[in-house]
Amino acid sequence: MNSENYILLVVNPISGDSEKSTLIASVKTEAEKRKFNLKIYETCGEKDKESINSIIKEINPSRILVAGGDGTISMVAQCVLGTDICLGILPAGSANGIAVNFNLPQTLPEQIQIALSDCTMKVDALYINDRFCLHIADLGINAELIKNYESSGIRGKFGYFLQSFPTLFNSNSPFHFSIKTEEETFEETGILLAIANANKFGTGATINPKGKMNDGKFEILIFKSLDFIEIFKTIYDEPEMSPDFVRVISTSKAQISATKKVPFQIDGEFLGEINKATVFIEKEIILVAVPEHFCNLHFKK
Repeated sequence: MNSENYILLVVNPISGDSEKSTLIASVKTEAEKRKFNLKIYETCGEKDKESINSIIKEINPSRILVAGGDGTISMVAQCVLGTDICLGILPAGSANGIAVNFNLPQTLPEQIQIALSDCTMKVDALYINDRFCLHIADLGINAELIKNYESSGIRGKFGYFLQSFPTLFNSNSPFHFSIKTEEETFEETGILLAIANANKFGTGATINPKGKMNDGKFEILIFKSLDFIEIFKTIYDEPEMSPDFVRVISTSKAQISATKKVPFQIDGEFLGEINKATVFIEKEIILVAVPEHFCNLHFKK
């Protein structure tokens, strides 16, 4: 089959607690306009990755559009690692952290235009204890928040807000971490250790302003305390945060250990508690469609 004529749309029908028929219809209309053959796959929660890989072998698409949250986007990204298949993102989750980091617009028509555009970039991917990470992982209080959110039954950013105060009051933080890179070993105590290939959480908070998603490096950020003045600064794109609030370590490999088990999440998915993590980065192994201004402002040439 001629891959130039095929697009695969992967839809998570339950992500973000929103109905997807308008989104699917809009993609169909645009595909017909551009004379693409469109194949649609709706995730079901069982063997989705295997099913998507099978469809890729069958139709050899030039592009895969993903309508879902960070977990769905991350899953599909793993299916195109190291290939020339371009990933187009249609954010349809609760927080949409990956979309926030690519500066995707809020409206569906604009998102579809970008997802099908010729403006593409190759980005890095993290592996944490052999698990794939496209965006941000963390150990500590944010992972606790995600755990509480997932069990609450209330979706969207309002659900995160409702869980924020109980999480703060019931947290087992602070945690003591040891971080070993190829250069040296660090010891730090904090409420949150983030492993960031990107800049922002889905809330829009900029925790890693210096990070680039295609430089072969990731940042380990240890947030030492709950300083609301410093937290407020994260609403800006390039906050100047105090070293007394956060320590930043840039590296390509790291071994992280904690004195006790710590809540852990990757790309918005709670994965239990761990006390050890091995982290490394693979440079520029995923092709993603991004806004033109993002190419110009946020990536090295």
